[in-house]
Amino acid sequence: MMAKDIALVTGASGFVGSAVARALVADGLAVRALVRPTSPRVNFEGLDCEVVEGDIHDAASVARAMKDVRYVFHVAADYRLWARDPDEIVRNNREGTRIVMEAARGAGVERIVYTSSVATLKPRDDGRDADESDRADETSAIGAYKKSKVAAERVVETMIKQGLAAVLVSPSTPVGPRDVRPTPTGRIIVEAASGRMPAFVDTGLNLVHVDDVAGGHLLALKKGRVGQTYILGGQNVTLMEMLGEIAGLTGRSAPRFRLPRAPLYPIAYATEAMARVTGREPMLTVDALEMSKHLMFFSSAKAERELGYSARPHAAALADAVNWFRAAGYIK
Repeated sequence: MMAKDIALVTGASGFVGSAVARALVADGLAVRALVRPTSPRVNFEGLDCEVVEGDIHDAASVARAMKDVRYVFHVAADYRLWARDPDEIVRNNREGTRIVMEAARGAGVERIVYTSSVATLKPRDDGRDADESDRADETSAIGAYKKSKVAAERVVETMIKQGLAAVLVSPSTPVGPRDVRPTPTGRIIVEAASGRMPAFVDTGLNLVHVDDVAGGHLLALKKGRVGQTYILGGQNVTLMEMLGEIAGLTGRSAPRFRLPRAPLYPIAYATEAMARVTGREPMLTVDALEMSKHLMFFSSAKAERELGYSARPHAAALADAVNWFRAAGYIK
């Protein structure tokens, strides 16, 4: 295969990144996966791709990985909702993105697909679906992760104005197989499937199968307009509905108790204080409670219209996630 057909994927050992790499291989592209030396390789099992070691914060290793590359998919991100130093998450995502974009421009890459997030958008107060026009800024974004994705997105947008050929995609809440870490949403699925979530708060989110998100990345490469953002989502569901469906998949009783938020704040402060001692990410955070006040409902109409994007029912995505977590031993 000619060198011009190489697609570099950053974050290819991760949940979304590995799904993107698989989609590209299936489409006939030669995939080069940029992974850190310490990253687990389980998501590469059976995948025909070139693995190169490096770090998006090491400009030299990123530049080496760009050799002979035609396309770049920058998927890598620090996806934590909590850290001892919240500014670390912002720095990681903003500066890592800057390094990758500068290396791609220096290497003359033909097209870049940058993985942003619906975290950069503002949910609508009336509960209607937000779209690409509902932009947040760093002051209105809740929590370090959302602030970091806004900051990184602005880096890309500034460079697009300077001639960078990048298309942005914003996944909503991906679920499905190969969530090794797991992600914050994956942890909710595991806890619910294990019978450890007897109650819930009144909130909502947009669930999408991770493989549909990966397919959306490929469509963005082929059909996306430079400088445009496309939401890659699925279906809007309440947390109560989601937990009920997980209960049905595992033969458990659905949680029936709706919790008020106010009594949960002292618990969140306590778990964060403990996390600062142990270094382990807390299950409940103050930022998560603040975010739960909003329905995270989004529309993928633009991606459907311009890219031909579509997503399978969210129930199928949840079933694939539960089945994978069970087979991988996360659910006893």
